[in-house]
Amino acid sequence: MKRFLLCFFPTLLAAEPGETVYQKGFLSPEASLESIELQDGYRLELVLSDPEIHEPVAMAWDGNGALYVVEMRTYMQDADATDEQTPKSRISRHEDTDNDGIYDRHSVFIDNLLLPRMVLPLDDRIMVGITNTLDLWTYRDTNGDGVADEEIKIHEGGRRGGNMEHQPSGLIWNLDNWIYLTYENKRYRFTNGVLEVEQIPRGGGQWGLGRDDAGRIYYSAAGGEKPAFYFQQPIAYGALDLPGQEAPGFREVFPIADVPDVQGGSRRVNKRGGLNNFTGCAGQGIYRGDRLPPDLKGDLLIPEPVGRLIRRAKVTRQGGQTVLSNAYPGSEFIRSSDINFRPLWATTSPDGAMMIIDMHRGIIQQGNWTRPGSYLRKVIDKWGLAENVQKGRIYRLTHDTFRPDKPPRLLDESTAQLVDHLSHPNGWWRDTAQKLIILRADRDSVVEKLETLVLKGKGELGRLHALWTLEGMEKITPELLASALADSSSLVRTNALRVAESALAAGTPVVVKAVTSSPHFSKDPEMLLQAINSIAFSGTTDEALLAFRNSLIEANQDHPVVAHLRKAQGEALAEQTRAREQAKRNRQLAKAMDHGKTIYQQLCFSCHGADGRGTPMPGQEGHKLAPSFVQNPRLIDQSDSTILTLLHGLTGDLDGKKYEGLMVAMATNDDQWIADVTTYIRNSFGNKGGLTKAATVAALRKQHASRNTPWTQSELEALFPPVLTNQRNWKLTASHGTDTLGGCVDGDLGSRYTTNAVQAPGMWLQIELPSVSEISQITLDAGSSDRDYPRGYEVQTSIDGKSWSKPVATGDGQTKVTRIPFPVTRTRYLRITQTKKAQGLYWSIHDLKINGREVASQ
Repeated sequence: MKRFLLCFFPTLLAAEPGETVYQKGFLSPEASLESIELQDGYRLELVLSDPEIHEPVAMAWDGNGALYVVEMRTYMQDADATDEQTPKSRISRHEDTDNDGIYDRHSVFIDNLLLPRMVLPLDDRIMVGITNTLDLWTYRDTNGDGVADEEIKIHEGGRRGGNMEHQPSGLIWNLDNWIYLTYENKRYRFTNGVLEVEQIPRGGGQWGLGRDDAGRIYYSAAGGEKPAFYFQQPIAYGALDLPGQEAPGFREVFPIADVPDVQGGSRRVNKRGGLNNFTGCAGQGIYRGDRLPPDLKGDLLIPEPVGRLIRRAKVTRQGGQTVLSNAYPGSEFIRSSDINFRPLWATTSPDGAMMIIDMHRGIIQQGNWTRPGSYLRKVIDKWGLAENVQKGRIYRLTHDTFRPDKPPRLLDESTAQLVDHLSHPNGWWRDTAQKLIILRADRDSVVEKLETLVLKGKGELGRLHALWTLEGMEKITPELLASALADSSSLVRTNALRVAESALAAGTPVVVKAVTSSPHFSKDPEMLLQAINSIAFSGTTDEALLAFRNSLIEANQDHPVVAHLRKAQGEALAEQTRAREQAKRNRQLAKAMDHGKTIYQQLCFSCHGADGRGTPMPGQEGHKLAPSFVQNPRLIDQSDSTILTLLHGLTGDLDGKKYEGLMVAMATNDDQWIADVTTYIRNSFGNKGGLTKAATVAALRKQHASRNTPWTQSELEALFPPVLTNQRNWKLTASHGTDTLGGCVDGDLGSRYTTNAVQAPGMWLQIELPSVSEISQITLDAGSSDRDYPRGYEVQTSIDGKSWSKPVATGDGQTKVTRIPFPVTRTRYLRITQTKKAQGLYWSIHDLKINGREVASQ
């Protein structure tokens, strides 16, 4: 471990005996660099800094090595996020003109943007995405002054609402020629120069995407405290996480900055005062270069800006399963005691090293988590973090053995020359060459050279990239695919299966034969798993091919990953069947459920869990990141409290339990978005809540338009008390049909309470609750007896069952579901009395619900 002179807690400065003075403001660049602790042999070199860049959050290089830096210049300029949504941010461009490794020519490539989030150099065009929209643009500098003077919108994605931390980032051109981003379950692709969009089974992640040589993407989510997930297989085949994919204790972190500015509150603070678990993970990257020590290659670097550290995760792939472990148990690869060290991006660079962005600021969390009175706000004020803004650093990670590669000039090279770079040992060169060839107008001129590389290339990575380059050009022949499927490399064979999916769907004989007669499946788990996926996702209806897939599964049913794939794909098929059946019954509800499910998988699952039970909080046994939705009484009967929670957020304890942070407001999304995710939550996880309409959301949004703070449980329950769940402890009596009373509180809509007599004034039903409660609504559901609702009613209450109040509610039933709201009333007894006749109709109740909450009797 390499320690510098100032690495021991410069955040705590000596003062009078017994007094602690916290670091205020910024250290000098030299002192800040000295405060960083690295493992032996490694070091950081400052290659770009303020005043040339401010608030950097992402970066990428074009084919000639010019660096484009995304600068969120309005992000959290104070603890209240004042003017954050003002379009004053930029993407800057930087060049190293003398090849000394330091960027010395700078220009503002695009100015006055609204919090830009994504940048992807194409050829001489730069692809960009910004906050609050899914639209995508390309920019070009046509006169060589380093400033974009051409702007073209290439994709009309529409408005994107939600907190700015919960919007897409990434925009990486992956091995399969698709462009991926976080959150959205879609991907983009240039086919013959035209951008196409395709849905994929699942989106995910939060800030940044990493990828390995095989094209597997590594996602992370700060909200769910997940440093890496969905990396077991390409995301196009669905989300797959496996038991044991993290070594025990992997999520515990070991900072040397003892600053408790963590959104999880005191439970996320270690004994020394710093972060104890991954929480702000972002901008992760696999090292795919060739100039740092070979044992670093293929490892995952995970920036943790809240902990002021970077984890080096050893990536071990065996038997078709990846496991992550801390390369330095009990320590970290890189960590700093400077309170402003905020690493949030790590990526392989053209020179064979790795570049790291340090946003270098005081506050890292967005304003929803730093409101006045919050835990974070108190820490921010105590340490003076809000004052530390408008800085930024980019470091090169090097080693004692490091020798930089030559500067790239790929934009200036011929297409034939680019083919040679597909075999380069640095993944950045391979990726860039592949992308540029596909975008070139003369790409067909190198088809033969690419085919030769696939068949005769010395290195597996060169053959791999040549194969995918031909795929991106739509120049793959069946014969070439058959040869690739028999390649000596598992990596090439496995990817040839992916490329072969359209041929399998078409039943191309030479390709089908190459797959079904391959001798490799018994010894190559990667190829085995890919065949199971590719045949299923190809859409083939060929019975022989499907039978071959089933035989692979049966022969390998004890393989743990095969078992998980079988289960996951079976569940997906069952879900599709349920969705189709639901669409037949109620097309509007099915459409809302489908959209709501997508939203839930993008945003909610990280904290609430895929099963809705709440994600366990790592290292905190018995605690969860968010409450369970499973048969949650707050979701039953009415959607209003759920809608208001989504519109304005929720804070504080819930049922006496503490949860990490708060539920942030989602009001920037439109009414239909709010309605659909409400519908999904209220009709999943054992809940049956019906359809929520956009008009209901609009009315509540208007009614509470002046509210700008999150709700608390007590506030929502004062407006909308939840449904009582203690029905089995109610004592029911009635004037008629007493032998059927249990039928309205057994949770079965097929059973009922009935008077067994025609409705008449004076008939009554009485409920005795277990204890005094505050009640605000009774709901009577006539179920299949849809005409047997009360034609007239009144409701009285009593504390002792002897002295009865005046009616707290009177009215007429209109439909089979009669909701009877009234002012919150403290009572133990409720009596519903018929006030009108109903010719020839009994009074029936298939389900009886009461909204309220138990309170201590007085």
